[in-house]
Amino acid sequence: MIRRTLLAIGLTVASTAPAFAHLNPEEHGSFMAGFSHPLFGLDHILVMVAVGLWAAQIGGRALWAVPAAFVAMMAAGFGLALAGLPLPFVEPVILASVVALGLLVAIAARLDVALSAVIVAVFALFHGHAHGGELGVAGAMPFAAGFVIATALLHGAGIALGLGIGRIAGGGTLTRILGGATALAGVALAFG
Repeated sequence: MIRRTLLAIGLTVASTAPAFAHLNPEEHGSFMAGFSHPLFGLDHILVMVAVGLWAAQIGGRALWAVPAAFVAMMAAGFGLALAGLPLPFVEPVILASVVALGLLVAIAARLDVALSAVIVAVFALFHGHAHGGELGVAGAMPFAAGFVIATALLHGAGIALGLGIGRIAGGGTLTRILGGATALAGVALAFG
């Protein structure tokens, strides 16, 4: 199962194109610009909600550990970009994250919490790097605070959605359908 999942993620990363869903760097620099950034890119919304859905599917410690790993590593990626340290394939990996996390929800992958946190953390590094790479000369800390809070809220929305759906009959199937739709949306973003 783990080998197939890693193979699927690898193939997804290799087959993606840039999302071009990020804001103009000249518009960044304030708390509100950072807060609004994840809310206006479909790739961001899909990934953040998928992280929450997947955490809800796994349950237990994953409810906080998986989203926390994403937020922490996203902040680290932001710091790498501000320090001028490059990462290859940032946009393709961001798009791959939409597809991969959608697929993980679609197959209801119940991986170990630590492995799940590592998977989202890898993708988060690239999401954070994209934020930092686009920032330019604008104020880093207010912008970072904004996108960190918005990301955490989107994760929370995904968790709430997943837990809420899980309480209704057929909810597990509905959550998996949402995961599949997320993966398909990622493919559409990559090739659309």
